[in-house]
Amino acid sequence: MRQAVGMADSGRVIDLSVEVIGDVETVWRAVATGPGISAWYVPHTVEERAGGAGVASFGPEPEMQIEGRVAVWEPPHRVIFDGGEAVEGLSFEWTVEPHDDNTCAVRLHNAGFGDDDSQYDAMVDGWKLFMSNLQLHLEYFAGQTATSALPMVMWPVTPEQGWEILAGGLGIGQMPSVGDRLDVAADDDTKMGGTVVGTGPRRISLLLDTPAPGTGFLTSEDGGGFTMVSVWLYLYGPEGAAAAERDDARWRAWLDSHAPATD
Repeated sequence: MRQAVGMADSGRVIDLSVEVIGDVETVWRAVATGPGISAWYVPHTVEERAGGAGVASFGPEPEMQIEGRVAVWEPPHRVIFDGGEAVEGLSFEWTVEPHDDNTCAVRLHNAGFGDDDSQYDAMVDGWKLFMSNLQLHLEYFAGQTATSALPMVMWPVTPEQGWEILAGGLGIGQMPSVGDRLDVAADDDTKMGGTVVGTGPRRISLLLDTPAPGTGFLTSEDGGGFTMVSVWLYLYGPEGAAAAERDDARWRAWLDSHAPATD
């Protein structure tokens, strides 16, 4: 993944790009439509036209439903999402550049940041994770729709401490290697397992076969003043949809039960 971070007239920007497998139409659907984005990011609805409405769901609470707009719609190469006309805030420009070998370059240009360094740094790390999931989605599940379970907690600890709690609670004694098998569980009926396809500081990425085919992530990320600890699953097919609906609350309860004690 290429990353370029710099200054523009409107402030800091995030520039990230990844190479993905797929023809331009398939990749376009993955980055510009509601079902496509939902398969590797967070649940989205998108009106597929310039000026159309969009909603990103970052959690079950009403305040976690973030409304936006399709500011530019140029299929199958360029789309821009923002908060709406005359609304200050972040914008997200996605471009898709096809190659001759059934691959494409996908670029994200994320602009509109203010002076909050913590938000900016956290979003750089977050986008790296999501764009790696985009690569996995297009390599293994292109054209399919995922149902996600995205439990996350915010703990007043360092990211390193958050990872120690998460990994220790799941019985992960040391960081596995790519290609290893990893199985973890919240309880006897709530399991997550598959092949390790990526690791990083306080992160494990999995190609799942349990509880259904899909992708999964264990992470502990700096949220600026707190740490975001996540057990995320993107599951495919009817079996995956049922498992995501069943296991979301169970993993949330497991994370809550492992929250560090506070004074």
